[in-house]
Amino acid sequence: MPRFSANLSFLYTDVPFLERFAVAGRDGFRAVEFGFAYELPPGEIAARLRANALQQVLINTPPGNGAGDRGLGAVPGREREFASGLASALDLAAALACPRIHVMAGVLADGAQRTRARATFVENLRFAADAASRRGVGLTIEPINPRDIPGYFLNTQAEAHAIREEVGAPNLSVQMDLYHAQIVEGDVSEKLKRWLPHIGHIQIAGVPGRHEPDTGEVNYRYLFALLDELGYRGWVGCEYRPRDGTSAGLKWMKTLTSREER
Repeated sequence: MPRFSANLSFLYTDVPFLERFAVAGRDGFRAVEFGFAYELPPGEIAARLRANALQQVLINTPPGNGAGDRGLGAVPGREREFASGLASALDLAAALACPRIHVMAGVLADGAQRTRARATFVENLRFAADAASRRGVGLTIEPINPRDIPGYFLNTQAEAHAIREEVGAPNLSVQMDLYHAQIVEGDVSEKLKRWLPHIGHIQIAGVPGRHEPDTGEVNYRYLFALLDELGYRGWVGCEYRPRDGTSAGLKWMKTLTSREER
């Protein structure tokens, strides 16, 4: 059975952010992740983790200070901002004992040259991987569908793995959100089989709608069984928008992993 992590940027949004840790713990989660919490004291977040016996398994690099920024990794001309954001992410990861940071690629301006953006991303990732390695932290990059984030630089699994290989850092892996992968290209199970050794984190949501994984076109019962069969030992992040309250919708966690129903 996969190990599920509650994404607190998406789940339990009916309560203030710092209160979400306790609710997640009461619902049985043993791990959490979130995108951004740089405005909060790291010590306060760490205290919530300890109080609720939770492990922080993923954070994102800061999105950037500009309107519409969704990361700076592949944005030419903003390398200094990227480096500053990475330093903040590494400090937060240390405070939370978080082993992994998602390095956001960013949105390209209209007419931007993808070749230059790709070269920028590779160089920024090499710099980031070296800095993270010295602090014992792993990095991920994530393909995101252009419907949810128009103009996002990284969209496909093959492109992400090609960049990973070019960077050549052992602490860099790909973050595979099965929701994004299904929307962009499908054939999710074959991609898991091909690249699982280089996938550092997995996330899920139903397609379409980005709701619980027990509705829509993706057969998550099959995919969870496949992850067990392939020996995946990482976390599966629940990054979806609950249809009618997080706790009420968590019945999928039992039904989709029950051997009797496979």
